[in-house]
Amino acid sequence: MQLNAAGLGFQELNEKLRETDDPEVTLEGCIGQRFIAAGMSGKHIGIHGIAGNALGAYLNGSVIETFGNAQDAVGDTMNEGRIIVHGSIGDAAGYAMRGGKIFVQGNAGYRAGIHMKAYQEKVPVMVIGGRTGSFLGEYQAGGVIIVLGLGRGERPIVSNFPCTGMHGGKLFLRSDCAGIHFPHQVHHRIAQAEELDEIRPHIAEYCQYFGADAEELLSAPFTVVTPDSGNPYQQMYVAN
Repeated sequence: MQLNAAGLGFQELNEKLRETDDPEVTLEGCIGQRFIAAGMSGKHIGIHGIAGNALGAYLNGSVIETFGNAQDAVGDTMNEGRIIVHGSIGDAAGYAMRGGKIFVQGNAGYRAGIHMKAYQEKVPVMVIGGRTGSFLGEYQAGGVIIVLGLGRGERPIVSNFPCTGMHGGKLFLRSDCAGIHFPHQVHHRIAQAEELDEIRPHIAEYCQYFGADAEELLSAPFTVVTPDSGNPYQQMYVAN
């Protein structure tokens, strides 16, 4: 099914998406409509244009592929599925996501992965191809965040205050992170071979979508960041 989003409000657009029985939907002319495919399962949705805030919020198994940038709160509280962005995204991507994967070819704004968590057997994953703004992984409680730093030039791979309040999960930065300040409640070090093996499938999937070489990406040093098991956030929020 092909649907022209131009001139449609976000409610009307989402109603049309829910009404169709076609599992393959292409949206043309998207002009910033919010909440596209919120809570949906069982569909593959291709978006041409710019997706608005909360793309794929509460996503429950659908695949969304957008051929352009997306605004804030991509994948807010998503449960399952894939969001693939051929462009960059705004702030607070993956807010409280507890399952599924988000792949971003370009950059992410502030607070990517804030309150990201794992839930039972679900382990959410976010792979960002470029760099990120401040407060990456803020209050991260689970899951995996990977930032590749492609095309960033001389700019740091992440801006200020990464991993503030982190109390679970792992964060991988394709950089030695010299000059980046991390808070006291996390550990950061160069990732070992077995840790890179953990993220190899996710990087390979990123390369499948965007055309990079996984082994070349993995040949560079990665910094892995994990919470300090003795920090107060661990005691407050993570069960032993």
